[in-house]
Formats: sequence, structure tokens, C-alpha cells
Amino acid sequence: MAEHDNGYGRPTLPSLDVFVKTIVEVKRVLPSLQNIKVLGETGSGTKSKGQTQDFHQLRQQCLDEGYLFEDPEFPAVDSSLFFSRRPDRYIEWKRPMEIADDPQLFVEGFSRFDIQQGELGDCWLLAALANLTLHSNLFFQIVPEDQSFEENYAGIFHFRFWQYGKWVDVVVDDRLPTYHGKLLYLSSAAENEFWSALLEKAYAKLHGSYESLKGGTTCEAMEDFTGGVTENYDMEEAPPNLYSILLKAYERNSLMGCSIEPDPNVLEAETPQGLIRGHAYSITRVKKVNIQTPNNIGQIPLIRMRNPWGNEAEWNGPWSDGSPEWRFIPDDEKEELGLTFDVDGEFWMSFQDFKKYFTRLEICNLNPDSLTEDDLNAGKKKWETSVFEGEWVRGVTAGGCRNFLETFWCNPQYRITLEHPDEDDDKCTVIIALMQKNRRAQRSLGNDCLTIGFAVYHLENPDRLPKPLDINFFKYNASIARSPSFINLREVSCRFKLPPGVYCIVPSTFDKNEEGEFLLRIFSENKNNMEKTTMKLELVRLTIG
Repeated sequence: MAEHDNGYGRPTLPSLDVFVKTIVEVKRVLPSLQNIKVLGETGSGTKSKGQTQDFHQLRQQCLDEGYLFEDPEFPAVDSSLFFSRRPDRYIEWKRPMEIADDPQLFVEGFSRFDIQQGELGDCWLLAALANLTLHSNLFFQIVPEDQSFEENYAGIFHFRFWQYGKWVDVVVDDRLPTYHGKLLYLSSAAENEFWSALLEKAYAKLHGSYESLKGGTTCEAMEDFTGGVTENYDMEEAPPNLYSILLKAYERNSLMGCSIEPDPNVLEAETPQGLIRGHAYSITRVKKVNIQTPNNIGQIPLIRMRNPWGNEAEWNGPWSDGSPEWRFIPDDEKEELGLTFDVDGEFWMSFQDFKKYFTRLEICNLNPDSLTEDDLNAGKKKWETSVFEGEWVRGVTAGGCRNFLETFWCNPQYRITLEHPDEDDDKCTVIIALMQKNRRAQRSLGNDCLTIGFAVYHLENPDRLPKPLDINFFKYNASIARSPSFINLREVSCRFKLPPGVYCIVPSTFDKNEEGEFLLRIFSENKNNMEKTTMKLELVRLTIG
């Protein structure tokens, strides 16, 4: 028998005695398996910790009985702040009226300047929030308008987040952590504005504690705000049409963030150019700007960015605040750009410098539901989507990567049919995203993200192949596409150009027998037909050991 290249390590040979053991095991357990629900095909979704908290019902109860709400599920205690240690000082929980005069949810509306980072290392969340404020329809999807400090105030607020295929409503009281009377974490530039601090608290509750928000990627928060799918680009391997991708993303209302590789020896070290390493920035505008020099007239590709610190820590190179390059931009163009040189963390830079100094870019492609009717009437295009939940179950569907050929085929399998190529191409654009569920909330239990990835196989004669595909198929067929790597992030995603046809997507953990729930999402430019493969008592799945 020939050896096979498994794609991730040295070649392996299938073991014949595995099949013998399987037959024996099948005979032993067959009578008891007739009524067992097959795991691994549909996950259980977001699990409720207790009785569902209804915002309107709880608020009315507080108003009727004349007291301010105190959330029993996220109390004002140390464990809501940290899961790994006790606070290093006395932290007081205070309501907004104890912090500022005339507290408001919004002061003169909302903007990216309402986001000032505190002591919590959640700049990734703040960069996504800054992007969110640029799109009112997305913003009010997260921050419902049926609440304030004036009308029907009862010390209770609520926010909505997308969690693994569902929108979740999170209720919080308005007791916020303070030190010496000042907000300890996220705050607004206006001292009496509290929407951002309350939203951060709701997000902390969703994940178990404020500490659970320490460290993350901007794409994680952007997806939780939109239900979109995020693409990641390494600048050293960026495609030649990257600016075109950025421009189209901005025109489609995509949310975008970027960062610089951190200095291993210095936390958030500042570069000579004024940029912060290991820090998440939001991209707030992409535009080719008209430029007029004594010898030339043309356009220059620029990018506007924001540091969520909202202070003087800004880019100091060409096109920075007050730099001489701006004298070549016509006044009407400056006015259209809304150009200001405030000490607010926001700045412009050229696309060439952006590629030179930044190392990672994240683009969140919006879920079709996030586009308004006005967007569609204005010619905005939306993605076609397919979404499936699944589980990796030890001994059943946790088959590991292709290194484990004898069990790889036991992983959940999904068939997708691509019929219609893109308008300007003979191939189909498809974004595949594999997201593991509930891992951030499990950090307090010592459960970090699993190392996950996926492989894509072309099915030339799908009607002649078994459902699900068996070990023999994977022995003699190589994948035609796969995730860039197996990685221990919440989500791994990649964009592909595939010819029309039928494909099988196999999501897996790197090692076998690792358990977890996942969400598999497909975004394509044109309609796709996706189905999960049904199992007809595929008992050989019991061979995972």
C-alpha cells in the first residue's frame, strides 16, 4: 500500500486492525445505538446561566417598587473584575450620578471620540467600538434607544451582541468600578457621558468578568457587534490589490482594524514614528485624495486611523497632524475630509507608510442583515451566507487534523455547491470562517482556545461518493484549499477563488479528541447551497481513541 502525504507532517499508513476492532465494537454496541442522537452536527448554541433576564420586565418592576436595579448575575464584587487575583487597591462601584453631575447616556450624540481607554487591556474592543460609531444603524443595533437617565430611569440598561449565530440581550445595572471617584476602565471624553462604560460592562458580563476582556483581536469584537465575517492580512504577504480591497471594504461599510507586531520586551512600546506596538488601531476612512503640487496634479491613497487612547499618541510622519504635505491639498478637499488637527488620537497617513509600519490588517465583512434598505438602494452589495453549528466530541467526531488519517474522516463534514461565478470572473469568491464557541468565557476555568483549522476537498462525482466521505476518500484525495494554518484563535477564516462545483469542508482541531463547539460560516458573492452530511449510524466513528 502506498504512503500518503497528510499535509501537516510525515506520511502515515492506515492501520488494518482498526477496522477489525471497529467491527467487533459495532456488534457490541449496535442494539443500544438505535435511539442515540448523533452529536457533532448541530451545536447547542448559547447556554443560559439561569433564568433569562428581560430588560423591560425588570425595569418596570424596579419602577413599580421604587428601587434601583442591582444585577444578581453580575454583582458589584471583586469576582466581576478579576478571576485570577484580587484587586491591588480599593475599588468602589458607583452609579453615574455619584461620578458626575447630570449623567447622560449620550452627550451631543455619539462618536469615536467617546472612547477613552482605561486601565483594562482591551484596546482591541475599543478599536472595534470606534468603528461601530461610524455607522448609526449598526450602533443602535448594539445600543438600544429605549433607555436613558431621564425617562424611566431605574439603574438598569441593556445591550445586544451577536454570539455564535444568535443575538443576545445583556442586562446590566449601572454600578461601575471607580478609583478615587474616577472610572477605572473605559470612559468618554465628556465626563457625564456613560454609554461606552456601560457597554464595556455588558461585554464583560457576557464573558464572565472584566479581566476576561484582557487581550484579544479587533475582529473578535467587530464580529460580536455585527455578526460579520473577518479576514486577516499579514502585511508581508498582502495581495498587490490591497488598497483596492480596503477601498471596497470601506464602501461596503466594512469595519476595519490594524496593529503592529508587539515588542516582546516592552508592553505597548512606542516607535520613533509615534505608533504603539501591540496596540489595536481602527481605520476610520479610506480615500484617494486630490493633490496639487507646483509640478503635478493627481491623487494619493490615504488612510485615516485612530488610536483608542484618544490622546497625543499619534503618527508623526508624512500626512500627520499639521505636516507640510497638507499644503498641497486644495481647501475644498480638506473641507470634504473634515480635516482637523486636534489632540484626539486620530491621524492620516499614506497607504505606502501604512504598509511599511503596520503588520496586520483585519476587515469585518458585514452580515447581510446589517445592511439597511437605504444601503441596498444606494447600490451596496450584500454577501450570500450559509451558517451551521457543530461539535467535536471525544471518541465520536473529534478526529483531529489530516495527520490523524485514520480518524480525520470522523470530523463533521459539510458539502457546499457553488453554481454561479462572480460577475467579473469565471470563479466563485467564497469566504470560509470557522469559529470556536464560548472559549473566552471559559478562561477562568483554564480553557484557552483550541488550535483549529479546516480543509476543502473538490468532489468530482459527488453523487457516487458516500455521505459522509469515508476514510478511503481521504486516503487518495488531497485538499484543494485549506485554512492558512491551524491556530489557537477564536476564529480562522480565509478567502478563496474556486471554480463552480461541489466541495466538502472538513473543520477540525489540530489534535484528535479535543472537545468543543463551533460555528461554520460561508460568505459568497452569489448564492451557495450548503448542507451538513447526515450520518446513518456511521459507527466506525467509535474508533477514535
